[in-house]
This record gives sequence, C-alpha cells and structure tokens, in this order.
Amino acid sequence: MYRLLSRQGSRTRSCLAGQRRYEHHQAVMAIRREDVTPWERRAPLAPKHVKELTAAGVKVLLQPSNRRAIHEKNYMRAGAVLQEDLTEASLILGVKRPLEEKILPRKTYAFFSHTIKAQDANMGLLDNLLKKDVRLIDYEKMVDANGFRIVAFGHWAGIAGMINILHGLGLRFLALGHHTPFMHIGMAHNYRNVNQAIQAVRDCGYVISMGLMPKSIGPVTFCFTGTGNVSKGAQDILNELPVEFVEPHELKDVSETGDMTKVYATVLSRHHHLVRKSDGFYDPMEYEVHPELYTSHFRTSVAPYTTCLINGIYWGPQTPRLLRRLDAQKLMRPKTSPSVTEGSPGLPHKLLAICDISADTGGSIDFMNECTSIDKPFCMYDADQHIDHDSVEGNGILMCSIDNLPAQLPIGATEYFGDRLFPYLWEMLPSDATRPLDEEDFSPQVRDAVITSNGVLTPKFEYIEKLRERREKAQIMKKTGMKRVLLLGSGYVSGPIVEYLTRDEKTQVTVASVLLKQAEELAAKYPNTIPIMLDVSSQEGHLDSLVKDHDLVISMLPYTLHPLIAKHCIRRKVNMVTASYLSPAMKELQSSAEEAGITIVNEMGLDPGIDHMLAMECIDKAKADGCTVESYSSFCGGLPAPECSDNPLRYKFSWSPYGVLLNTISPAIFLQDNQVVSIPAGGALMESSTPMDFFPGFNLEGFPNRNSTEYIESYGIQTAHTLIRGTLRFKGFSKAMSGFVKLGLINSEPCPILKPTSCPVSWKALLCKLMGLSSSVSHDAFEDAVFERIGKDDFVMDTLRWFGMLSDESVVHADSVLAALAKHLEAKLSFDKSERDMIIMRNDIGLRHPTGELETKHISLAVYGDPSGFSAMAKTVGYPAAIAARMVLDGEIITKGLVVPMTKEVYGPALACLKEEGLHFMSKSTLQE
Repeated sequence: MYRLLSRQGSRTRSCLAGQRRYEHHQAVMAIRREDVTPWERRAPLAPKHVKELTAAGVKVLLQPSNRRAIHEKNYMRAGAVLQEDLTEASLILGVKRPLEEKILPRKTYAFFSHTIKAQDANMGLLDNLLKKDVRLIDYEKMVDANGFRIVAFGHWAGIAGMINILHGLGLRFLALGHHTPFMHIGMAHNYRNVNQAIQAVRDCGYVISMGLMPKSIGPVTFCFTGTGNVSKGAQDILNELPVEFVEPHELKDVSETGDMTKVYATVLSRHHHLVRKSDGFYDPMEYEVHPELYTSHFRTSVAPYTTCLINGIYWGPQTPRLLRRLDAQKLMRPKTSPSVTEGSPGLPHKLLAICDISADTGGSIDFMNECTSIDKPFCMYDADQHIDHDSVEGNGILMCSIDNLPAQLPIGATEYFGDRLFPYLWEMLPSDATRPLDEEDFSPQVRDAVITSNGVLTPKFEYIEKLRERREKAQIMKKTGMKRVLLLGSGYVSGPIVEYLTRDEKTQVTVASVLLKQAEELAAKYPNTIPIMLDVSSQEGHLDSLVKDHDLVISMLPYTLHPLIAKHCIRRKVNMVTASYLSPAMKELQSSAEEAGITIVNEMGLDPGIDHMLAMECIDKAKADGCTVESYSSFCGGLPAPECSDNPLRYKFSWSPYGVLLNTISPAIFLQDNQVVSIPAGGALMESSTPMDFFPGFNLEGFPNRNSTEYIESYGIQTAHTLIRGTLRFKGFSKAMSGFVKLGLINSEPCPILKPTSCPVSWKALLCKLMGLSSSVSHDAFEDAVFERIGKDDFVMDTLRWFGMLSDESVVHADSVLAALAKHLEAKLSFDKSERDMIIMRNDIGLRHPTGELETKHISLAVYGDPSGFSAMAKTVGYPAAIAARMVLDGEIITKGLVVPMTKEVYGPALACLKEEGLHFMSKSTLQE
C-alpha cells in the first residue's frame, strides 16, 4: 500500500513539468511552526518540495520547531532559511490553525481553519483573521471540478484511524475476557513509519488465518461509511488482514455463520441506507438538494451485525444521522449466546467499537459529543446513562474520535500532503493580501478556497455569519421564561455584572465580546451565561439581531460606541444601561428614547456613578433641611494597594492603559471661589496636581477631571462658589507623566516607524526621533538631551531608566507612540495574581445652615480588591451597573428616556444595594461658626 502512495505522489510531481512557471526571485514564503497541540508534528511541505521552490528562486523561511518530525537540518539542506520572524513572507503555510496572537496582519495564510461550519471553537480565529485583513486559503475547500478535495490528509487519517481502532478492539476484547491478535497492534504513533504498522497488522492477520480467534466472539465484522479518501485509507489497512468484503445486506449472514479464519467488511454508500421519508425510495439528485427529506435505516439494517464501525462521511445540519442515543441503547441490549462458559464468554452485544474518523461532534454519530485525543484515544459510551468514561471496561461502546489522526504518522503524511499542495503554490506565491481578491490570478481550485480577504468573508462563505447567528439565537432562546440581558464587553468589570445578575435563576446573560476566549472563560464561571463573539464596530447587523432577542442591553464598551448601540436599542424598544459619561451624542437621543418608551441609564459606575449618588443623597437631604450648598469637591482614583505600588508611577493598571495615558493631556475646567479656572489640553493638567491630605497615610495627589462646571446645573447647586471633580493618584504619578508628555510620548497620531510591517525600533531610537536627534548619537549625549527636555528632573530620569526607555529595548509594534507606550506600561505594570487594587473616593460638600453655621460633609469610600475574586475597580463599576440593570428589569426605574442616577428613585435603592455588596460609605462632618 505504501508503494502505491509513493507512486501517486510521483504522478503528481511529474505533472509539474507541464506547468507554467514564473520567475520567483522576489517571492518569499514561510512554513510556520505548529503550536496549538503537542502532537502536531506535520508540516505542509517536505524538504523535497522546498528544494524545488528554492531552485526556482523562491526564498523559503522555516520557523524553528523541535517538535516537527522532519528535522530542520533536512529543510536547510534543501535551501530553507531558519528564521523566527516571518514578517518578510507574503505567503505563510501551516497545517493547523495558528495561535490568534501570532497571526501577522495583511498576509496570505493557508491552513485548515475548521470554520466552514461556523464551529464555535474557531469563530474567534475567524474574527481575528478578518480584523487583521488576512487572506485565508483553507485546504479543506480546495476541490476539483467534481467537488472532491485535492489537498488533504484524509487518506492518512483513514490509515491512522484504522490502526488505532484495531488496537482499541484488542483492548476491548481483553476487557470482555478474550485475548486476540489485535493486542499486538499498537497505536499508530508508536511506529516509526507506516510500513512498520502494516507489518504488525499482517502479523495479526496471520494469527487470524490460523483460526486462533476465540470462537465465542463469532466472526468480526467491519463497516466503512463513505467511499472517499478517508474510507479508502482505512480499507487499505484492513486489506492487510484476511478480509472478505461483502454487500451490506450480506453482513447479517456472515456475522452469524462466517468463517473464523477471516474477518468481514462492507462499504456503505448512500443508496445502501438512505430512503425518502415519504415512500422509502432513494433519489440521488434530490438528496443532494434536499437531504432533510431522507432518513437512514443503518441502525436496523447494518449496525446490529457490525463489530466495528469506521465512520468517514461528511455530515451537514440537514443530513440524516447514522446513529442516535436511542439507537445505541437498542444496540447495547444484551443478546443471548448459546454454548458459552465462564472461561469462554460471549459478547454483550455485537457493536463493540466506533472509530469516528470524521470527528464531527454531534454529527452523523449523534452521541459523539467530544473528540478523544492521541493522549486519551478511547472512551466508553454508555447509552443508558448517556455518559462517556475514560476506560475500555464496563458497559458501552468503545469510541475513538481523534481529530488530528494524520499527526500520528507525520513524515508520510507530510510528504503525501506536500505532493498535492505543491502544484498550486506557484499561483499562491504572488498573492498580495492588500490587493482586492479579484486582482489575483487564481485558479478556481484556489480562489474558491479563499474564506477571508480584505477584511470580509468572501461571497461564497458569507453564509458562515448567518449560520453563527442562527446557532446563537437558538442557544439564547432555548430556555423559556427568562429575562435576557445582553452584556457587551468581557473585560475588567464584567465579572461582577454577570455574577450579580445570574444570582436570579430566571435571568440569562449573553456575554458578547471581540475576545471570544475571554467571554467563554467568564461564562464558564456562572449559570445561564452564554458567550458569543461580536465586534460592535463592524458587525452592526449582528448587533441588531442580538438586541432584538434581549430584554436589556448593558454596554461596558468605550463610550464612543454607545450612541450606535443606543440607536439599535431604540429601534428594537430594548432598555439599556451604561457606566460611561452621558456624551453629547447620547443626549441627542433623548426624544427618540422617550418615544420608543425605553429607559437608557447612563453614568452608572464608580466615577461617574457612585460619586453622583453620594453627592445627590447629601445635597437633597441638605436642601430638605433648608441648607444651601456653598462648595462641592469630589476626588476619586483607582490605585494599587500601597503594598503593590512599588514602581516610579506608583500605579498599576486595572483599567484601560490607553485611556489613563490619554487623560493626562486632557483639558479641565472647574470653579474656584467663583472664578472659572481653565486648564488647556496638551499636558498642563499634570502640572496642576496638588497634595490631597484627607487620608495622610496614603500620600495622595489630585488633579482636575473634565469640565466640573457642568454639574452646577446637574446637581442643582447654583449657590456653590467652588465646584471641582478630580482624579486621585499616589504622589509622583503626575511628575512622571509630565516627563512622558514633555518627551512627546503622549501622542495618538499615527507613527509609521512603529507599524507591524516596519523594522524593530528601540526606545532610544524612538526618543531620538521625537527629539530630532540622530539615532547614532552617543549614549551620554542622548541622556543629556533627554535630561534637558524633561526639565533636568532626576526623578523623571530614574523613571525612564526603570521602564527601560533609555535603552536599546525594542518598542512594541503599534499604530501610535501613545499606543506603544500603553502596551509597554501595561506589560510592566499589570497586577500579579497575588496583588490587589484599591478605590478611594472623597466627597467634601460645604453646607450653609439657616442658622449661619457652615458644615462640611466628608463622605469617603475605600474599597480593596480581592486577589482571589474581583478587583476593587470591577466591584465599584460592575455592581452599580448590574444593580441598575436589575432595577430596570424589575420595573423599579420607570422613567423613560435618558436617566442618570441623580434622583432618589435611582440612588436610594442603588446605594442600599451597594452596601449589601460590602461597599461601606463613611460620613463625617466638621462645623465652622
């Protein structure tokens, strides 16, 4: 059989002589490292293919990998360049999917993506490819004029799968009390090559032919479904045994009275088991168009007489299933076996094993819900209990459903696959993912396999998005009588929202995020929680359909997206909650929200949110007592706990690093002693910080935040001569940030030298460019220039050294200098698992009593994060939003239109609920005559 495979490869290679070749001296392609599973040792090309490419002038990069079965020295002898960085290549080949974070933007990739059925596990990958403008060529969709796959490992999957299940049968027979020659066949990966495995199968066949199989088990029968490469590969292995192939209708007789010196097999085609539900006939043309009109009688006509089923057929959602749980229950019913003894037991039932090479979870074998692995290749399916258990003993059917079978025979599989892919490389090499797809000179075989290009699904694969949405909708609407909440975002603060809402067993939360894995991890922790992938900025249609299926939307996304989300909520008459400031764009939707009869709660977080509620509780009570408000000061900050603040910024990130940095150059306006003070944008804000000594032990400083004067009207405190809202930090933050500003690092303009396609740049080189210096300047001269630029401040200089920003350390690729700085600081200043953050809020409200006394109310909040639970920031932003959501769902907030938490209807119950969550507010007063 192996010689046959080699001859097929030779025929393919000989066809290349007639192909039109181009000069490829400028072409660069790469073979990437397989890094998703430890068993993946294959490559898309073998050294012989690389040799032919390099001889034609193609530069072939090979990413290092000790796991690859064919040693990299063999590739290097063929002309490959061993190199980690693949950015030079325009075409990158792999076998399986790459890790999402390692996908390079605007490249042409070719690999098995497993996305064409909208497989949940790979939708995050698909969205990542779209986001990065990757052109994906999926081997699975490279087919000939008749629809047969031309670039595939199917044959080798069949070979490995058949070897494995013969080994599994040996184990299962032994567990049932029978030693058989199948015991001497190992797992496929235990053999150096396929020839060794074939010899083991032949040895087994010799014992069978001698009539040494236990008679009480009866003749062993195999059934192969399908006639494609998978089935043929499996049959090639079985042919090494003494086997007689029979028609499916003959299997019953041979299973009962067959010759014990051989095994029996049948190959099941569609016409053998598929019939129209209405009249019992089979029409192949009709079945292609309407498979839902058909059913399978395999469960009664063939399965009862099959010892081992080898399943290799494609299954689609409308396709009839081969076996269901009920069928398995019937097939497992004990059968009576005459003339058996304790030492020569009969079999509990005929169907002992299923090798599902198709590895379609929930597919043609309905109860195959999870693939097995090379590490744990077998499980027992107990249909009565509807459970799988990792054993070959006990009740049930032995299942083997490994989804990467060819990886067990990596060398032969690599050469076989490369022979079939190689003819198409010449047209794939010139592919430029930045060009429109219709400008590429692709054959139909390649063009029709392009799933993504230029940031969108290609027309042939647009159905994937619709399939995803249908699947999501079915999952969301599965439970009846639920209040459904759509949570947009799965980041820092989403955990407390889901935890709070799902305490009610009648509330279901759908977590929609661009980071599907993050959403899945969050959803796995709580009941009635569904994770889905959604990019609000580019999937507006998907957003609309999700809004329609929910009772309330909570958006924890950037505030710039809220008007878009709110418009869909208004259109679908669905209530909404956000924690962000009420922006001018949101204010424009007031009348539309009122007309739609919905409530949109804004500013329901920490700051804004809790600060408003504490302020208005105090102000409303003071007014009721006849007091006037003369001053209002509110400062709030998210900080590391003091023991975790050991860095020059005295800061760590539990919120968006980009936003924190950008705010340092924002303008600010506040009222001080009846004078409006305006701080311009550009960095002056950091120069305006002042010590805050209300908690002396914390060594705090504060600076103004946004336009505080807007709240004169909102709070109804027109009598106030001072009104300031600001941000708290530990002392030293403002000085360090001021240094970043002076060096031009807080700059959000595009920076070409930092783009992913550019060569790496060091921090020293970047600062030289920002200061107008030559990158070749001496290090001493460079540091002198920096020292001069930052105002000769030793503290700032030490800060830059601490962060490695005066060194040759590379700057991460980013769209702007600010984005690069954010990534750099986030890597340096993220919280460790054992560390905690804290929130400090302080409101000081000056009240003039009717008696003339001046009372200052000091309202404080200090919250610490829990290293094993939620951060302080997550609690103080997430819980208020969740409480508001619960109040809207339960009809406690009835005001329509835009709502902020400044009325007693909202802040009264909300503050009471926050106290129940452990957020305790401290209130003190000082009096002045």
